[in-house]
Amino acid sequence: MKKSPDKTLDRILDANFNRAKEGLRVCEDLCRYIWDQKTLTRTFKNLRHELTKIITGLDIQKALEARHIQGDVGRATSVSESKRKNINSVFCANIGRVKESLRVLEEVSKLIDARIASKLKVLRYKVYALEQKVVGSC
Repeated sequence: MKKSPDKTLDRILDANFNRAKEGLRVCEDLCRYIWDQKTLTRTFKNLRHELTKIITGLDIQKALEARHIQGDVGRATSVSESKRKNINSVFCANIGRVKESLRVLEEVSKLIDARIASKLKVLRYKVYALEQKVVGSC
């Protein structure tokens, strides 16, 4: 199991892993409870599990230990995060969050393990395709 070289990277991994999983869960729940889409629900769930499996190679426990919530300078909620127009905007915000987080995970992982970075890239493209199936381009 590869470890990141310092706590700064661990914090980035932790934050983006959580952000991606949370966003996938929101999208999954919208497909399940709002749109009654069994196949899409299962696909989002599978992506969450796939992400978890990929990330285990980065020693996520060490990343969790590096978490520093009180000292996070970007912790405040922005105005755009506080408002949503409708359920589609909730989906679009969360799928965007997932794509961005996967990109950060991919880029940082290149410093630790190129194979994991490649897997994250494949996962990111799966999310792009899934987004298109759900609502088209957000």
